[in-house]
Amino acid sequence: MKIRSVSLAVWMTMSAALMSACVVEPARPPQPAPVVEVMPPPPAPGYRWTKGHYRWAGNHWAWVPGHWVAVY
Repeated sequence: MKIRSVSLAVWMTMSAALMSACVVEPARPPQPAPVVEVMPPPPAPGYRWTKGHYRWAGNHWAWVPGHWVAVY
């Protein structure tokens, strides 16, 4: 009888420990509509415009603005 109660206690403890590790990430909301950007003139010849985009910032979408990138 004692073994049975100890086994049950161990089983319950292990079950509680395993269930506490279950984490479900909530679904992300859809991306907002793209932001219309006005492309400024290039800083110098040999630069290419990279469009802005949204990135997931933990719990919301954050807009990353476009910028000029040097082309090699």
